[in-house]
Amino acid sequence: MVAPSLAGYDGSAGVLVDTNVWVDCIDAASPWQEWAVEQLQQCSERAPLHINLIIYTELLVPGPDVAALDELLDVYEVQRSSLPWACAALAAKAFGVYRRRGGQRLLPLPDFFIGAHAAVANLSVLTRDPAGYSTYFPRLALLGP
Repeated sequence: MVAPSLAGYDGSAGVLVDTNVWVDCIDAASPWQEWAVEQLQQCSERAPLHINLIIYTELLVPGPDVAALDELLDVYEVQRSSLPWACAALAAKAFGVYRRRGGQRLLPLPDFFIGAHAAVANLSVLTRDPAGYSTYFPRLALLGP
């Protein structure tokens, strides 16, 4: 498999919504809830929202049951997007940079797959924590505070 070319990347195909935004939306006690709901509404009016299996799984660990999560995603007409195979090479490359910079984890973190998915699928990322994405995916179009 050939490594993906990101020459045409501009983040215009939609918005991949990071786990922390969904958590803030669900958690009435979150100081970020109003921001998260507002961002989801604004973004959904401009472009399709996306979620992938990694984000979906992260949301099910501490949070709602499947039916409740699906109901929330349906409110925003969120597309369930598969991880493209091409994101594996990009996630591995970003993880290699992380390790060379002293990262201690032995396996790639979910954010490496999320960032690579967004890059390969030409999606922007809506996140409350853009620092990690911008460090390892500097060309990624990020929407955040």
